[in-house]
Amino acid sequence: MAVVAGVDFGTLSVRVTLVDDRKGPLGLATAEYPLHRRRENPDYATQAHADHMDALARAMRGALASARVTGDDVAALAIDTTGSSVVMVGEGLEPLDEYYLWCDHRAKSEAEEITRLAHEEGLEAIQWCGGVYSHEWGFSKLLHWLRHNPEKRHRLVTALEHCDMVAATLTGVTDPRRLKRSICAMGHKWMWNPRWGGLPPQDFLSKVDPLFDGIRDKLAGEYVTSDVVAGHLTPYWAERLGLKAGIPIPVGAFDAHWDAIGAGCRVGDVVNVVGTSTCIIAMAEETSLIQGVCGVVPGSVDPKLVGIEAGLSATGDIFEAIARRASTNVKELSKGLEQYRAGQTGLLRLTWDNGDRTVLVKADLGGITLGWNLLHTAQDELFAAIEGTAFHTRIILERMAEGGVPVERVINAGGIPQHNAVLNQVYANVLGRPVLVPNGIPTGLGSSIFASLAAGSHPDLDAAQAAICLPFRTFEPDPAAHAVYEKLFAHYRTLYFGFGGVSGPVSLDHVLRDLKRIAALPSEPVPPDVAERVPV
Repeated sequence: MAVVAGVDFGTLSVRVTLVDDRKGPLGLATAEYPLHRRRENPDYATQAHADHMDALARAMRGALASARVTGDDVAALAIDTTGSSVVMVGEGLEPLDEYYLWCDHRAKSEAEEITRLAHEEGLEAIQWCGGVYSHEWGFSKLLHWLRHNPEKRHRLVTALEHCDMVAATLTGVTDPRRLKRSICAMGHKWMWNPRWGGLPPQDFLSKVDPLFDGIRDKLAGEYVTSDVVAGHLTPYWAERLGLKAGIPIPVGAFDAHWDAIGAGCRVGDVVNVVGTSTCIIAMAEETSLIQGVCGVVPGSVDPKLVGIEAGLSATGDIFEAIARRASTNVKELSKGLEQYRAGQTGLLRLTWDNGDRTVLVKADLGGITLGWNLLHTAQDELFAAIEGTAFHTRIILERMAEGGVPVERVINAGGIPQHNAVLNQVYANVLGRPVLVPNGIPTGLGSSIFASLAAGSHPDLDAAQAAICLPFRTFEPDPAAHAVYEKLFAHYRTLYFGFGGVSGPVSLDHVLRDLKRIAALPSEPVPPDVAERVPV
């Protein structure tokens, strides 16, 4: 038995969860840090490394108090973060600037240049990240920084993902040659893959921009999975965190990937980490290229398996926007949604309000709602948006299955499924299969699992998951609702690829009439067990 610390850096705060790796969570605490925005540039989003580390110290001490354990009891800690959140560093790995946070969108033109040249050059890596390199990813942000900070370029030693920077800081690494880099972070956001020898070749990177000359060497280091120890906690940081020096810290990863591990993900599972957006994580023994899926990387989730990442560019953000336009909030607008039946609104919503991340990979799309009449309400639109995100999720899961990824169980993780049973039931009805929801928030449990492995407390990942992961609540699909959603999904699929510009001309004259027919279907009584299970 060991007490371990799981550290989860989010967009606005860090959460530390202390876990007895035989009995489960003991206590937790969070600490906030500022997000720096600029009114004149809405694409700007940065954070300071010092703010992150100060917050980590506060949260760790708060978690120790919450769990009523001493720092000497903690045997290991592990770190997950947002991504791609990138910091440029100089000598001694000192930050030259603040992090380009994952939601910093300044590097759009850089991403377009990388994408265009990758296709012109036939770079295989571009096909394995969905065919489009994102402005949210590492090379785009690094190039933007190089172009806009000429006075600092000569001082650049390397660039680091947030999870690698925190691990290096806590373990006292100051030499870039001693760095251990996360395969999860570098594989999904920097086009790293052993299939083509690691990062894209230097000649390609230099063709993107001569400012990238030599950058491949600067990004050197040991690229490893999270079952490898990055180092051990230094005396300085042990004192600041209230822990004992020398405890192991494994190589980190991205939050959604470890949330999937914390939610009990195994081969055959797909985990929807549903929050402001949705990150969809799956694993397979092996898989081929999956067109439109934004990352297929060996070892990125479970070190022994291939990790697959996809997602929706907005989910909770869409729900919040609908409520905001109605001058209310999602909690209030959701009251009564449990009385809605499948398709009753007569609305069909394409949830592209923030573009399409998977499988079209088009950032310039916009949300579409079909079927409006004069009596529709904001609550009707909210229910249609929940249905729309479920339909989009089904598109993604079908694409994964076509690529050889087994899809046997669906797990809804993240914050929203904990508080929105209607969403879970709609997903079950649309997907036609049970949806499992952890009986509690799994955030921090994934990092605790890897901390437990670093401490040597469990022999393997499966054993650690069995001991630490939470039990599930199950939402079974309703056959009558699923039958209705089969009809609606046929229309959704046609519209998705039609408006998405990949299927050629489509006939739309029947869609609005069919939406009205479906809305007019007689209501089916809600089974008592479902009615008990789906209060908002």
